[in-house]
Amino acid sequence: MNAIVAASVSALLRRLGDDRGANLVEYTLLVAFIAMACVVAVSAIGGSTTEPFSEVGSGFGN
Repeated sequence: MNAIVAASVSALLRRLGDDRGANLVEYTLLVAFIAMACVVAVSAIGGSTTEPFSEVGSGFGN
């Protein structure tokens, strides 16, 4: 029984020392931050671009 516990603890400590998953978390946070920045930017300038795009769209109808 002690050998099983010792092996489990040893495996857990090896896994805790492994930082391969840390890069994935960092990139996920970076992508989430960029997505939030895009949403904020589109929300901020979305209202001011409505009229120019409407004019361009009307020009195609003629």
